[in-house]
Amino acid sequence: MSVLSDEPVATDASRAVETDVLIIGAGPSGLYGAYYTGFRGLRVAVMDVLPLRGGQISAMYPEKPIFDIAGFPSVRGRDLVAALVAQAEPYGPRYLLGERAVELTYDSDGRPVVRGDQGTVVRAGAVVITGGVGTFTPRPLPAGEDYLGRGQVYFVPDAAAHADHDVVVVGGGDSAFDWAAMLAPVARSVTLVHRTGRFRAHRASVDKVRTLGIEIITDSEVSALHGDGRLERVEVRHRVTQDTRPLPARTVVAALGFLADLGPLQHWGLALNARKIAVDTRMATNLPRVFAAGDITDYPGKVRLISVGFGEVATAVNNAATVIDPEAQLFPGHSTEKEN
Repeated sequence: MSVLSDEPVATDASRAVETDVLIIGAGPSGLYGAYYTGFRGLRVAVMDVLPLRGGQISAMYPEKPIFDIAGFPSVRGRDLVAALVAQAEPYGPRYLLGERAVELTYDSDGRPVVRGDQGTVVRAGAVVITGGVGTFTPRPLPAGEDYLGRGQVYFVPDAAAHADHDVVVVGGGDSAFDWAAMLAPVARSVTLVHRTGRFRAHRASVDKVRTLGIEIITDSEVSALHGDGRLERVEVRHRVTQDTRPLPARTVVAALGFLADLGPLQHWGLALNARKIAVDTRMATNLPRVFAAGDITDYPGKVRLISVGFGEVATAVNNAATVIDPEAQLFPGHSTEKEN
């Protein structure tokens, strides 16, 4: 399968967006929802607080194989995201990335109006929330905040951007090891630093990094970043001895995990069950014209799988279509009956 670029997509410059369906969350369910909304002949916008498409997959395990997607015995996370983006692309979804949905109101016609924290205002016929387990924000690297955009990053969507760099990856989870392995062929050097000798990453990922000859420094943390305008080196401090060691570094990847939170959504008046959004069989919430799908939802018998989220978002979009246009059919027909 050819892999489309999953580089961060620029947020739409317009501050006022009119659309039929606003999808909040650009993970797998949201991206499939973008396709399905277009398939229904409706305009769609997709908003996500992360600066790239794919949600948890892109942020946490882009290189991991996924085994429970129908039709794919195994598919890499980034390949699944690329395929979902390509599937929706013919319908021209409008991506509003790097923007958190903070406020829901209704206009005089009863249509939802969602405001983003970057100033974008989206007026939609319906809203579909597919935010996974809520808003994901990277755990900060305390020593590195001053170097954000000047050498310190949270994501590695394109390994080539770090060609010939000395790279220090901080973390012990899947994303840390995946990115270290991905960068090894192009970087001048890759060093992985973790605060303990135990890793959350799968054993196979750890073994792969070791096989590549990447140095793993354990029981240590990056305590300081230095550079004249741009990152040039870091200090690594052992947590027991307090001894420090300098390392050359043009890039530091802070792969320390993410903080998941419903954030502003919990103040919208949505009915919640254990911090999940309660929905009915139509995937409708208790709020008018607001639907939800994927891991963020809850109902009796709920199973949290990507494959389940695909079916849920199709159900949500089809029911949203009948709310937007009461004369529309709930069942749009099979895709095989449509002209390509």
